[in-house]
Amino acid sequence: MQGFFLLATQAQTLEPLSLSIKVLSVSGLCFLLIALPLACWLAWSKGPLREAIDILVTLPLVFPPVASGFVLLVLFGREGPFGGLFSGQIIFSFPGLVLAAFVAGLPLAIKPVQAALQSDEARKLADVAAVLGTTTPFIFFRVLLPCTKKSIAAGLLLATGRALGEVGMTLMLGGNIVGRTNTLSLEIYNAVFNGEFERAALLSCIVGAASICMFIALKKWSAI
Repeated sequence: MQGFFLLATQAQTLEPLSLSIKVLSVSGLCFLLIALPLACWLAWSKGPLREAIDILVTLPLVFPPVASGFVLLVLFGREGPFGGLFSGQIIFSFPGLVLAAFVAGLPLAIKPVQAALQSDEARKLADVAAVLGTTTPFIFFRVLLPCTKKSIAAGLLLATGRALGEVGMTLMLGGNIVGRTNTLSLEIYNAVFNGEFERAALLSCIVGAASICMFIALKKWSAI
């Protein structure tokens, strides 16, 4: 037990933990500011552009994470089409970790909300509110948002959990640089690779505890 305590207070444990918390905080904010409006747009819009965006959003669920990471590496690298927009500062840096976490969790943040907004109940409530002469912002914030809050919470928690466990895209975009881009999940891999099984067990327990907390929160939200 004393050995586990010593391992828990080492910089090799605290730095990846701190980095993962920062990545999850920023990516969680991105889920809230980007995924939620995108879910609404996908639920209410029609046309070929909507279908194309829907496919792109869903793709990380079925596409191998390492392959997804390689695509992002090509797109956001120094010579990539989007690399110049960020002066090549995305790859092998904190923004690259956030991008990997965001892309990995995006489908899980969007799909529950999209499904809830497309449900018969949500459509009927929106139609009734529209007939009564209410404005679109009122319909969204006072009608649809309350009836889909469980789906929003579930999507955010699932996306955060997925971002926490992401390895493939994080490895490609972050590079697993010790002290800079080694998140908790990558540090578990590093510990096993170096034969440090006690530290790998400790890090796994931390990730497992965080996952259990998210599951309990999800169950409580579902019961409300």
